[in-house]
Amino acid sequence: MRSAGFTLIEIMVVVVILGILLSVVVPQVMNNPDKARIQLAKQNIRAIESALDLYRLNHFKYPTTDEGLGALVSPPGGADLRGYPAGGYMKTKPMDPWNNEYVYLNPGTQGAIDIYSLGADGQPGGDGINADIGNWELN
Repeated sequence: MRSAGFTLIEIMVVVVILGILLSVVVPQVMNNPDKARIQLAKQNIRAIESALDLYRLNHFKYPTTDEGLGALVSPPGGADLRGYPAGGYMKTKPMDPWNNEYVYLNPGTQGAIDIYSLGADGQPGGDGINADIGNWELN
């Protein structure tokens, strides 16, 4: 009677196949962390914009520039707490993938509100990974 299980050869074949796949995939992923950060910033901006839209739906206005994105985490001082969700609109104040705060302007220069990351260098303008990433580019 033959027992069920894998032979050493079968296990070695699987290990070799995994090694080949990793040798192709890992360099592609490791060479593109900046692209991944840019995509994450875009996703975060969309999420922030959605949370701001919910805030506006409940309070009939967006938070002011001075209240900032912190108004999504806890109610701003003097705000009408009716309609403000117990856990806030976001759990924490969002940070961009380079650990900088997102810039929020109300009124915005590009639209009703502007939400953007200053990129890897944390400075306005720039090219490539240092370029600003804003909600006006995502729509």
